[in-house]
Amino acid sequence: MLNDLPIRKIIHVDMDAFYASVAQMDNPELRGKPIAVGGGGKRGVISAASYEARKFGVKSAMSGRLAEKLCPDLIFVRSDFKRYSEISKRIRKIFYDYTDLVEPLSLDEAYLDVTENKIGLPSATLIAQKIRARIFDEIGLTASAGISINKFIAKVASDYNKPNGQKTVNPEDVLKFLEDLDIRKFYGVGKVTAEKMYQKGIFTGKDLKSKSIEYLDENFGKSGRYYYYVVRGIHNSEVKPNRVRKSLAAERTFSENLSSEIFMLEKLDHIAEEVSKRLNTSKVAGKTITLKIKYSDFTLQTRSKTLPYFINDKAIIIDTAKDLLYQDKLNNSVRLLGISLSNLNTDKSNVTKTSTNEKKSVSVQLKFDF
Repeated sequence: MLNDLPIRKIIHVDMDAFYASVAQMDNPELRGKPIAVGGGGKRGVISAASYEARKFGVKSAMSGRLAEKLCPDLIFVRSDFKRYSEISKRIRKIFYDYTDLVEPLSLDEAYLDVTENKIGLPSATLIAQKIRARIFDEIGLTASAGISINKFIAKVASDYNKPNGQKTVNPEDVLKFLEDLDIRKFYGVGKVTAEKMYQKGIFTGKDLKSKSIEYLDENFGKSGRYYYYVVRGIHNSEVKPNRVRKSLAAERTFSENLSSEIFMLEKLDHIAEEVSKRLNTSKVAGKTITLKIKYSDFTLQTRSKTLPYFINDKAIIIDTAKDLLYQDKLNNSVRLLGISLSNLNTDKSNVTKTSTNEKKSVSVQLKFDF
């Protein structure tokens, strides 16, 4: 089945500990030291950690207090999304020297289709090496990369030799690579799903591949069909360079479940501030505000409100989020809160007479050696 599919050359570039690495680059005194972005204050939550901090078990979504216990010498620094955006634009400029088929996923990662490329180099592996070298030489940051025949495998591979490394999964190696892969490494399999798969005896890609599509549909719902195909190396999603952002969000998972709405309001204030910063950095606004609540039993609830006008102001975002929080009684203690804005002014359905320019995306599907 895999042999019948067009072979693309896809690179997934993922910056290494991007927020923390930018802070260390800008402040030489922080280099080589364990640092955490965010997490300050009594109930602060970390958004990123340097590799020096990760050695102690410090990671994103962890409370600052717990992180400090794990790493007493931990240094907390503030987020600076304006700076991250500036660096991200410079990195993308490097990408565009090799291909116009670039699909950014966030400020620190992107897919590139280099099946045909601007420098005429047939090896996607060498192109990834050149891109990573330029990012380091011109900007001063390290990046990791995954290279393979589709976006799914490239993304999984980019995490394989982190930090400052890359992995190529050649077409003939795809099935073996996926069969040997721990199910936790599959992109799209979260912690809860991985635990459920473990309970059903699914530990590796080979175990997953042994299950029928009917079994996966029955046990994993809509995601079952996705798992069935990706474990067989089938993922036909093209790199979409002109993908229009549909929403913008921020969320926080707490190290301890929250039962007090007062503490939740404090968390929501920080989340609303981050969402507002990202909206302003991206120069977009939205009408629909959604509050995401994940309870201690992992059940998920969303509450939304659509305003009659576009907003990106923190004050309006937090006021609306508060209204949504108090809209209904909470079902249980809360382990995660998130705020998202959708119905953006970049959405075609919202475009007025001052519509944005649309560029036609081109997908190239040719068969070459890697």
